[in-house]
Amino acid sequence: MSQWKPICRVEDIPVLGARRVARPAGVDVAVFRNADNQVFALLDRCPHKGGPLSQGIVFGTSVACPLHNWTIGLDDGCAKSPDEGCTPRFAVKVADGVVHLDSEELANHATDLVRPVAGPKRSVTA
Repeated sequence: MSQWKPICRVEDIPVLGARRVARPAGVDVAVFRNADNQVFALLDRCPHKGGPLSQGIVFGTSVACPLHNWTIGLDDGCAKSPDEGCTPRFAVKVADGVVHLDSEELANHATDLVRPVAGPKRSVTA
């Protein structure tokens, strides 16, 4: 049985935009709203190079990654052809204008993935 956690009101998410939901472990979650007021939630990480999807451009039921312009489906988290790969998606419930995410998924889903760090690769020696 799911425990739904209230996140925000639908109108708190910009139309054709997103809000980030911080998590104690792993990458944040991006909650999107399209022009039809549909709400979707994906891990805030493009499957290509880890770009922040919450900063992408929302159109229809897709978001364009802000780094490389890959198109990711909001309903399934998968890159559109010819690109490939998927980012984890999260269950969303909207009730009385309030957006809810599954609290168990927030705590446990895809927490093994880490946020990419910008800048050149550096080797670490002990």
